[in-house]
Amino acid sequence: MNSSFNSETPIKDLEVPLNRDVFLRTLIRELAGTLQDVVGLDEASGFISVVGQNMGKQIDQDYKAALEVSHLTREQVADALVDLKKRIQGDFYIIEQTDEKIVLGNRACPFAEKVIGRPAMCMMTSNVFGSIAAENLGYAKVELQETIAMGAPGCRVVVYLKPTPEAEESEGREYFKGED
Repeated sequence: MNSSFNSETPIKDLEVPLNRDVFLRTLIRELAGTLQDVVGLDEASGFISVVGQNMGKQIDQDYKAALEVSHLTREQVADALVDLKKRIQGDFYIIEQTDEKIVLGNRACPFAEKVIGRPAMCMMTSNVFGSIAAENLGYAKVELQETIAMGAPGCRVVVYLKPTPEAEESEGREYFKGED
């Protein structure tokens, strides 16, 4: 028992590491972990993908509305991917950008330590990125080359924008414009 507090200390004054952010990240971690344990990593990733794709569509609409455009250019897509992650406390940055692909690095996961050992949670990134890129540019294939969830110090995500030989050889998920 912690000797600096006693049973008469008001509960509201206790140092409990809990706030909305920690609660929601823990909730998502536990949901992903339960799915991974019950149905396996591939199926869990599939369920989380549906959520990510729906979120991607909404986020895409939000950026287009804010910019007052009907579609985003490749540069705007890349900027939106970095910006949306910064807004949720990720630290993504562009490593390379061409007409064929956008390569992003990341130093901090929005899920922070809650993502460790929960690679299914990375499907949120894959699907949000893939749905935004495909909706605006017609096609995307997202490859999660390195992830914090799998123990890497950072993430490396490649968003292929055309079905090039390099894209076809990559391990990733494909996204198409208007895909439901």
